[in-house]
Amino acid sequence: MKCAMAIAIFISLFISSQETGWAYRDYFTAEQKSQLAKIQTVLVEAVALTDKGAVDARPIREVVVNRLSELDYTVITDGSKPYDVMFKVKCEQRKTWEGTATAGGDADLPDSPSRVWKGPACQLNYTLGSMKIKWQKEVRTDFEDAITAAQKAGAGDPGSYAMAKLKERLATYDFPVIVTADWGQADRLLKVLDNSKSDQMRRLKIISLLGEMQADAALPRLKEALKDKDLARQAAESIGGIGRDGIPLLVDIVKNSQDNDLRISAVKGLGQVGGLQGDTTAVPPLLEILNDPNTDWTLLTEIAWALGKMPDKRSIEPLYALDRKLQAMRDPENMKLKKLKEAVFWAIKQCDTWDQYS
Repeated sequence: MKCAMAIAIFISLFISSQETGWAYRDYFTAEQKSQLAKIQTVLVEAVALTDKGAVDARPIREVVVNRLSELDYTVITDGSKPYDVMFKVKCEQRKTWEGTATAGGDADLPDSPSRVWKGPACQLNYTLGSMKIKWQKEVRTDFEDAITAAQKAGAGDPGSYAMAKLKERLATYDFPVIVTADWGQADRLLKVLDNSKSDQMRRLKIISLLGEMQADAALPRLKEALKDKDLARQAAESIGGIGRDGIPLLVDIVKNSQDNDLRISAVKGLGQVGGLQGDTTAVPPLLEILNDPNTDWTLLTEIAWALGKMPDKRSIEPLYALDRKLQAMRDPENMKLKKLKEAVFWAIKQCDTWDQYS
């Protein structure tokens, strides 16, 4: 039992660390946050390194300048002129490790610098005054050995081939909206979201980032996004990141929507806001659906996770009752059943032992 409880606590801490991956931004002072929010002029510096040494980085720099300009920044390349922030891009045929956080948060994302990857890569970061920020992203080619890849493609010089492929990656990777979110400029992201030229993937990314930023100003726009079937699910999850004001809306979706996938996203949003804000308002309506024998197993699974994120003694008996029913079901090949059992087990441990550790 002690082992199970320890595992449950560890999982809880792990999930919490994933949901607060942006918490490291708290190391900014109020003055620095103000500086980030006012960034308009961006100085771009680019370096391109191959096995033969440094090569012309202008093609790399040009694509970065163009991408940042999409968000209406004033982008310059002359360091003698005034600027608000320096955005750096270092592209290498064989990447040298520069390091990042050891674990958790952004360090576990696919676009974070990889210790394992030694092939062609561009590392992106920025500096605010003399302060190098922890924000680091990395784009990589789909091949690790540029020499072999260039030979297969009949492309000639491996270094040039690697730089060309990295340039293509920078042209598609949406680092401008990601760094804009890091700077806390929700208004700029909302303008891009409303731009008719923005494609669906960019809109989904922005909606996700607005939730992670806990951008209160974005709530009206996220409510509008719920009317778009292609954006609604991500919008529901993001509303959960903003705060208590979104709880009634999410509860209404869970109780009344005919779209089960949207209901699942709304439950995820409720779990997030409940966990972040310590608000258990959503517990009664979630328990009502938990007790409904017609509730879809996938939805039940998300409800269990959500209840575990906002521990409440009212959840204990309903969760135990569901657990007893599930334990009587023996179907090792049923993955939905397995996932539901795992979620209920975790939620019980959170709700039934929370007062011992809080």
